[in-house]
Amino acid sequence: MNKTLKTILILVAVTAVGYFAYRQLSAEPEMQAAAGGGAGGPMARKVTVDVYVVSPGAFQNRISTTGTVLPNEEVELRSEISGRVTGINFKEGTHVKKGQLLLTVNDAEMRAQLQKLESNQKLYRDMEERQRTLLEKEYISAQEYDQVSNQLATATADIQALKATLAKAYMRAPFDGVIGLRQVSEGSYVSATTPIARIVDISPVKIDFAIPGRYSQQVEAGDRITFTVEGMPQVYEASVYAVQPGIDPATRTLQVRALYDNKKEEVKPGAFVSVSLSLQDSDDAILIPTEAIIPEATGHKVYLSKNGKAISKMVKIGQRSETMIQITEGVAPGDTIIRSGILQLRDGSNLNVRKVLTADEAMEAPAPDTAVAE
Repeated sequence: MNKTLKTILILVAVTAVGYFAYRQLSAEPEMQAAAGGGAGGPMARKVTVDVYVVSPGAFQNRISTTGTVLPNEEVELRSEISGRVTGINFKEGTHVKKGQLLLTVNDAEMRAQLQKLESNQKLYRDMEERQRTLLEKEYISAQEYDQVSNQLATATADIQALKATLAKAYMRAPFDGVIGLRQVSEGSYVSATTPIARIVDISPVKIDFAIPGRYSQQVEAGDRITFTVEGMPQVYEASVYAVQPGIDPATRTLQVRALYDNKKEEVKPGAFVSVSLSLQDSDDAILIPTEAIIPEATGHKVYLSKNGKAISKMVKIGQRSETMIQITEGVAPGDTIIRSGILQLRDGSNLNVRKVLTADEAMEAPAPDTAVAE
């Protein structure tokens, strides 16, 4: 009985080993197929995609940013002396010329002092002439003459100083411009801290804006910009006249200023503007749809269609527009770029090309959401 039992156990063990070996051998082809090695794996299925054949084209490398309108010149008028306003010689909101009299401060006391000093000066001048005659005849010493001569010089200097102060009683326009709303009335008492009015030169105006610091070597005086003013339909053109010599370490931007002639004075200081700055335009740039770019940890890549299969390629990118991006390295004219279904692709994926996009279609078509696997 023991012998029979042993025989049965041996047969069961052999049968079990054979069964498991059979299952293992049968499972290997299925696993290979699931991994893509078999005829029914994902690598064998075709991914339906749209492609774009690369060709050189014109590309306007532009920066879009925002800015502010500044007056060409601006100053808040304040009196250099204290006193009561005796005359206002301008109309609010009107044009004034450089040197035009705008406001007068009471000068009666200073004029009286000036008259007194001028009388003293005449007296000292007469005395100096008499003393010079006596000195020439050696009736007086040089020291006596010098005393009178110094008195004349002092009187003359006092007159010049008072005239300079008196001139400050007459406020004049420092430049051509438009004068704003006045803050004082005739009879008001003003001092150096009293704001009187603001005068601005708005023909031309300055367009103040900032660009990313990485473009600092691509902008210079003489470059042209276009801008639009918030709430106005017109597109204006201006010329860059100054660039800040350094990049702002806080914002990593470069400050730029352009000048617009503003002959009609329709662009007002303080307005918000949208600015477009043209950098280096190219007639033979390599452009591809932005949807074709795949960000990677080490850069960017695209998928090319070659002989019915997807091939990944690392690229270097340049400037971009809303729909296209410039490729500076990695793609050549004639290459076929896969635009849709890129998330379904792997190197070697089989492709079913649904459509070859034209340049206009590549720029205008919306980004595809899904790819079709067959």
